[in-house]
Amino acid sequence: MGSLTENINFIQRIEFPAQAENIAVAEKLIDEVCTKHNVPESLYGNILIALTEAVNNAIHHGNALDPGKKVEFGYTVQGDKVSFRVSDEGPGFDFDHLPDPTDPQNIEKPHGRGVFLMRALSDSVAFSDNGASVTLTFSLKPVNE
Repeated sequence: MGSLTENINFIQRIEFPAQAENIAVAEKLIDEVCTKHNVPESLYGNILIALTEAVNNAIHHGNALDPGKKVEFGYTVQGDKVSFRVSDEGPGFDFDHLPDPTDPQNIEKPHGRGVFLMRALSDSVAFSDNGASVTLTFSLKPVNE
């Protein structure tokens, strides 16, 4: 996994084999984190969808559904922000040159919206390890403050 792991003081970090059914493992951790840190209900859906996309990409694209490869999923809280990192053992991808899913020629395609959704639903998305790791950060402050 990425060399950045040592630099992040994860509150909790889990690893699981790259199998589709393990999205449920990630969802369970997301639920626990949101409950433990009093994440506003209005944010929960965004966090769940964005992270499910990130984990799904790691399992399907990064690790190509190889159960011998692991997905790492961890989180940390700094002030009023919670950050989640998802890493896979794949080669990464060119995250700066993805097709635009809102382009009319792509609108009917069943795939290609994951990174778009992650960027739309989180406060920041940062890729590392050539795209094999992604950190999604969410502000826990209600929008109306």
